Amino acid sequence: MLFRRRKPATWRDRVREFFWPRKGLSRPFRYLGKRILRLSATPHAIATGVAIGMLSAFTPFLGLHVILAVLVSYLLSGNLVAAALATTFANPLTLPFIWAGTFRLGEWMLGLTSEHSGGPIDLRHLFEHLKFADLWAPVLKPMLVGSFALGLPVAVFAYGATLVAVRVFQRRRSQRLVEQSARVLTPPTV
Repeated sequence: MLFRRRKPATWRDRVREFFWPRKGLSRPFRYLGKRILRLSATPHAIATGVAIGMLSAFTPFLGLHVILAVLVSYLLSGNLVAAALATTFANPLTLPFIWAGTFRLGEWMLGLTSEHSGGPIDLRHLFEHLKFADLWAPVLKPMLVGSFALGLPVAVFAYGATLVAVRVFQRRRSQRLVEQSARVLTPPTV
């Protein structure tokens, strides 16, 4: 087999690699960064897509982040792939912090206080009688207001950082390609 291990992994190795991969936890993020940098579009379009993806990652509409980012990116002529990739900022590690921050900030901005802060919540009752109207005022409205308040500065920062990074990457890549083509086209000296 081509990609087979020389020594089969033991059950301990499998458990350890499930929690801490051999290549590290930062590898997927480096890969996403390289995928975004290597997109073939203008730096402005890529940066717009990333900013919109980051902003949509802060919204409370779980499951609709990618759809929302792609639609808004399409309307603003951003890169659709960059927008979809940037929504991965909202992942299981970051969502609890994003949601807690957006909820608390939204409550503060709207002048509301939680009825259940710190107290026990009957989840069974909440899921049995789930209505949008019941969720809007106490949960979704503060989260939506807070998501724009937290997401806009992050989106502006992401736009600026991505714009600079893509410009530098594309300039270096074009210089490298010019140098390589010059080496190929120059006749050898005898």
